[in-house]
Amino acid sequence: MFTQCPECLTVYKVGANEIAAARGNARCAHCNALFDVLATLSEQLPPEPIDRLERNEEHGAPPQLALSVFRPTRPGQGTLFFDPDDRPRGGGERGAAPQFARARRRQRRGGNARWIAGSLALMLVLAGEIAWSERGHWVSDPRVRPWLDAACERIGCALPLRRDDELLQLASRDIRPHPSVAGALIISATLHNAADFAQPFPPVQVTLSDLDEKRIAMRRFRPSDYVPEAEALRNGLAPGANASIVFEVADPGRNAVAFEFSFE
Repeated sequence: MFTQCPECLTVYKVGANEIAAARGNARCAHCNALFDVLATLSEQLPPEPIDRLERNEEHGAPPQLALSVFRPTRPGQGTLFFDPDDRPRGGGERGAAPQFARARRRQRRGGNARWIAGSLALMLVLAGEIAWSERGHWVSDPRVRPWLDAACERIGCALPLRRDDELLQLASRDIRPHPSVAGALIISATLHNAADFAQPFPPVQVTLSDLDEKRIAMRRFRPSDYVPEAEALRNGLAPGANASIVFEVADPGRNAVAFEFSFE
């Protein structure tokens, strides 16, 4: 708040400590005059230029204060916002926590347990979804596959065949005109499984290109396109075994001078 020395008209900024120190009296630092701080006490300054602050009117009777902020609780006295007559009475031991506090703590512990159990369940579901989406990787991983085989043997399930494209090799390949169909080609190759485990027959992509290695034609073949026996498809290509694959395709023309096999 602000006050003014009546002698030299110097305006000071004052706080509660300065006002209470001498019951509203203060000494001017400019002219050394002793004056009543309360006479011109104001919460804000008038617009400049400032001449004299307005003097506060004196009333005979002290003002009645209505806006209460806080009242300390004393023994036998209620708080400001609580009626003592409405306070629940408990017959518990002296120093024991109130009934409402004990009930609240029990409810919090139960709620936390449910949240923790729900979170663990969601984490397990998420882990299961991740494992299922990456099942092809886990089934073919040599470090994980023995554990999966042992688990499946116990519960009586069947895992898909393990696959490693790096151990699938083309022992030979050839392309020639079809002997009985005009405008067609026969592409043949020998597929070798260099792994020590049976592998599924892979999808094969055949690409025909010209001298500049520009692709002219391409076709993808599923395993059922070149392995007609259903039982052979289920059993896969045995370890160290060879399989002959033959494809009949349309002749893309003279520019097709090179071809390439790849596994999808």
